[in-house]
Amino acid sequence: MAQKPKATDRASSRSAARLAAVQALYQMDMTGIDLNDVVAEFQAHRFGQEVEGDRYHAAEGEFFHDLVDGVVREQRRLDPMLDRQLAEGWRLNRVDSILRALLRAAAFELTIRDDVPARVVINEYVDIAHAFFSGDEPKVVNGVLDRLARKERAAEFDRTAIGEGETTGEG
Repeated sequence: MAQKPKATDRASSRSAARLAAVQALYQMDMTGIDLNDVVAEFQAHRFGQEVEGDRYHAAEGEFFHDLVDGVVREQRRLDPMLDRQLAEGWRLNRVDSILRALLRAAAFELTIRDDVPARVVINEYVDIAHAFFSGDEPKVVNGVLDRLARKERAAEFDRTAIGEGETTGEG
C-alpha cells in the first residue's frame, strides 16, 4: 500500500506552489507570456528541477495552476481591493512588479480560497516577500494582507478574539 503524504510534505509543496505562482505572475507581467504557456513551462521545466543553479522544490501543480489562473481571472476585482489596503496615495500599479504579483496571489487566496486559514496565507506570503526583498516590503505585505484578511475573513479573527483559539490547518 502506498504511503499517504505527510501534512508537512503537502504544506511544503503548497509553499513551493505559492512561490512559483508569484514568479509566474511576474513573468507574465514582464513578458506578456500567455497563462497556458507559463503554467506549462513551470510544470515541465521548473518543479523539482535545477535551473541556473537554483533548485526548485516539487510544487503542488493543481494548487499552482489554481493560483495563477485565479489571479488572472479575478484581477479586475482583486486590484481595487488591494488599492484600498495600500497606504494613502499608493496604487497597486505603482508598486514593484514582484510585490504586485505577490499581493495579487495572496489576495486571491484570502478572498476566494477559504480552505487555508488567513493567518497561514499571510505568513506564507510574508515569507515569500523575505525571499525577494530585504527592506520594508515584507512589513508592507504583512500590513496589507492583515487589513484585507480582517475585512474579508472577519469571522476567523473574531473567533480568536473571543478565546476560541487560532484556526489551524494545512498551508
